[in-house]
Amino acid sequence: MAADGGFRVIGRRWRRVDGPAKTAGQTVYADDLVLPRMLHGRLLRSHLPHARIRRIDVTRARAMPGVHAVITGDDLPIKFGIMPSSQDEETLCRDKVRYVGDPIAAVAAVDEETAERACEAIDVEYEPLTPVMSIEEAAAGGGTPVQEYGDGPGPHVHKNVSLEFGDMAAGFAAAEHVREDVFFFQGNTHLPMEQHSAVGQRDAAGRVILWTSSQTPHYVHRALSKVLELPMSAIRVVATPVGGGFGGKSDPFSHEICAAKLALATGRPVKITLTREEVFYAHRGRHPVLMWIRTGVRRDGRITACHIRTFLDGGAYGSYGVATTYYTGALQTVTYRIPAYKFEGARFWTNKPPCGPKRGHGTPQPRFGIELQMDKLAEDLGMDPATIRLVNATAPFTRTVNHLRITSNGLRECIERVAAASGFREKHGRLPAGRGIGLAVSTYLSGAGLPIYWNDMPHSEVQLRVDRGGGVTLYCGAIDIGQGSDSVLAGVAAEALGLDPHEISLVTADTDLTPIDLGSYSSRVTFMAGNAALAAATKARDLLVAAVSEHLELERDELVVGDHRIHAAADPSRGVSFADAAALAEAMFGTLTTVGSYRPPRLAGPFKGSGVGPSPAYSFSAAAVEVGVDRGTGEVRVERVWIAHDIGRAINETLAIGQIEGGVYMALGEALMEEQIFRKGLHKIPSMLEYKSPTFLEMPPVETILVNTDDPEGPFGAKEAGQGPLLPVIPAVANAVYDAVGVRIDEIPISPDKVLAALEQRAKGAPARIGPRGVPPFVFRKPLAVEPPAGWETPWRSAAGAEGR
Repeated sequence: MAADGGFRVIGRRWRRVDGPAKTAGQTVYADDLVLPRMLHGRLLRSHLPHARIRRIDVTRARAMPGVHAVITGDDLPIKFGIMPSSQDEETLCRDKVRYVGDPIAAVAAVDEETAERACEAIDVEYEPLTPVMSIEEAAAGGGTPVQEYGDGPGPHVHKNVSLEFGDMAAGFAAAEHVREDVFFFQGNTHLPMEQHSAVGQRDAAGRVILWTSSQTPHYVHRALSKVLELPMSAIRVVATPVGGGFGGKSDPFSHEICAAKLALATGRPVKITLTREEVFYAHRGRHPVLMWIRTGVRRDGRITACHIRTFLDGGAYGSYGVATTYYTGALQTVTYRIPAYKFEGARFWTNKPPCGPKRGHGTPQPRFGIELQMDKLAEDLGMDPATIRLVNATAPFTRTVNHLRITSNGLRECIERVAAASGFREKHGRLPAGRGIGLAVSTYLSGAGLPIYWNDMPHSEVQLRVDRGGGVTLYCGAIDIGQGSDSVLAGVAAEALGLDPHEISLVTADTDLTPIDLGSYSSRVTFMAGNAALAAATKARDLLVAAVSEHLELERDELVVGDHRIHAAADPSRGVSFADAAALAEAMFGTLTTVGSYRPPRLAGPFKGSGVGPSPAYSFSAAAVEVGVDRGTGEVRVERVWIAHDIGRAINETLAIGQIEGGVYMALGEALMEEQIFRKGLHKIPSMLEYKSPTFLEMPPVETILVNTDDPEGPFGAKEAGQGPLLPVIPAVANAVYDAVGVRIDEIPISPDKVLAALEQRAKGAPARIGPRGVPPFVFRKPLAVEPPAGWETPWRSAAGAEGR
C-alpha cells in the first residue's frame, strides 16, 4: 500500500496504458486506416472571404476519369452546429461563403491527386460582398451582414450578454481606489500534430460507419443523424485515437459529414484528411478578445466591485461562441471574492474562420486582463502582488456572488507555495536590470455542470465486465485525446478491484459498443467518467466479495480486496485469487457486468445565462515566471516557471505533471509568439514552419507543485489538470516583463517589436505601454440584475466536512 491515503494505485506514478502501443507505432490513427476499395475525398473551399454563390457547375469534375462522386450543398441542405442555439453551418455552402476556406463542394476519387484536380475543375461564379474583418468594423455595423441572425444591436452581433450581481453602485462607492484598463488577447490556434481525418463507410446492412479523429463522437453522431436524415441507430461513430485536440476537434466538421455522404453515394469507403493549411482555416481556436476592466479596491487591497466588458471576434459561424461569450465573464469571482460584479460581453460575426474552444475555453483572455490589473492595483497601493491575491482569495466551500459553488479550494496554498519555491517576494523588484519575475493565479472547471443539449440523463456512463478468467474490460464513450484519460479510467477501476491498471482492458468511444460520454472537453473526463468508472468497479467488487464471503464462510466486512486477491483481513493466507473470485461470482450471479454513471448536481443559478460556469469542482493554480529581457532586441527569454496546481488528488502523478507542463508549454507559446493573423481574409502564416510556437529549445525548466485538497465529490478526490494550468502562466509572463524592464505590454503575444516599441516610448518620455487604447462604442443590452445567493458569504460546509446550510 502507498502511504498517501492507503491507495495501491491512486497517486502513484505508473506508465500510461496506451504507452506501449504508441511507442511501438501500433496505434492506428484515422489517417492510418486503409479499407478495401477505399476512395479519397477532397473539399473545394472558397478563396474569397465573403461572397454570394451565383452558380456552381460540377460537370467537368464529374466527367474526369477516376472521379466517383461530386456533391454540393444541394445534396446536404440541412444546417448543423455544436450548440443548439447556433445551428448555422452548412456542410457545403449553398448560397453564400463567409470566410476563406468555407467548403463549397466535395469530391471522391481514386486518389487524393485526382480528387484535388477535380476540385479545381469545378466552376463557381461568385458575387463578392463587402467583408467585415475586425471587432471595430463589426461594432460599427458597416458592410454586408455575415449571418442572418443575432442579438444586435447592429447587423454583426451574434451574442449580447449583460449580467449584474450585487450592488455595483455601493461597491464602487466603498472603493478607495478605482482603476480602468484595456487589454487585448490575440487569437491563436491549437496546432495539434495530427491533422483532422475521417473515414466513412456504408456497411453491408446499409448503415453508416464513420471513423474520425474527434473529441466529441457523441455530438458528431448527433450532427450526422440530423444532416444525413438518418436515425442515430443507423449510424456508428468510432473515435480513433486522437493525435492532439486541445479543443480543435470538439465541433462536428464538414469533412466528417462529407466522408459519410460520399460513402453512401459511392458505396465505397471514403477518407478525407485535411491538409495542414486546411486545419489552420478549419480552426475553432482561441477568440481574439478586446477587454475593458474597471475594479474598485480598499486601501488594504480588498476588491469592492468589478465591472468587465469583453468584445469577441467570433468569425463567421457560431461554433461554441455563445458559451465562450459567457465564459469570458463567468469565473473571475471563483478566484477572487468580489462582492459586486457586472459582466457585459458581445461576440461579433466577422469574415474569418470561426473561433471556438481552445484549452481554457474563453477564460484565458479575461484571466490575462484581470491578472495584469491585479498587479497594477498592487503597485498603485504599494502592495506585494502575492499579498493582494491572498487578501482577495476565495475560501473552500463557499459560493460566489454570481451563484457558483466552490468545493475544495487550494488557491491560498498554491500562491504561498509557488511564491516560496520561486523566491518571489525576495526577487520581485529586486532582480538585476533586464531580469524580472511575475506571478498570477487562476481557476478552471472539472467539467461543465450542464450538457450542451440540456437533459436529465447522465453525462458519463461506464460498463464493466469481469470474465470468468479474471479479465476486466471497461467500456466507456470517453476518448483519450492525449491527456491520458484511458490510463485514468484504468487506474480508477484497478484501485477499486485490487488490480494493476495494465490489467484493465478498455473499449472506448464507439457508439455501437460503449455507453454515452459527452466528450473530452471542459476537463471533464477524469471527474465525470472517473466517477462513473468508480461506481461500476465498486459494484463489481461487491459481487466478487459476496461470492468469496460465501465461499470462505466469512462476513463481507471481514474481507480485503487488493494485490490481485480477496482475502481475510485477519488472516491473509485465507483467500482466493482475483481469477478464482471471478469464477465464484459468475457461478453465483451469472454474467458479471456492472454499470456506473455520473451526472453533476444541479448547480445552475436562477437566471438566464447561469448554465455556463457551474462545475462540480474547480481546480486552482498559481504560477511564477522568471524572465530575462534583451533591451537591444526586445526578446523575452523565459528562464524558469514554477507552478502550483490544486488537483484535488492526482490519479497518476506522472500524467498530472505531464498535463501541467503541457499547459505551461502552450501558455508560453500564446504569451510570446502565437497569433492567427489574416490579411484580406487570407491567413498570413498557415503552416507549421511559419506559425511561431515554442520548440524544446525555448522550453524552460518547470517546477510543478501538486496541491492535494481531496475534493469530496471527485473520484478518489481528483479534480482537473488539463486546462487550468495554462491560464496563470500567460499573465505571469507579462507581469515578469514589466518587472524586468518597466514596460507594460497589455496585449499578447508579447513579441520583441512590442517590447522595443514600449522601451522607445519610455525613452521619449511617453507612457511605456503597448496595448489597445480603448474599446469601440457599443450598446450592451440592459443588464439582468441578479441578487446574490442567500448566505453566499457564509461557508456552506466546513473544511472538516460538516454540511452547512
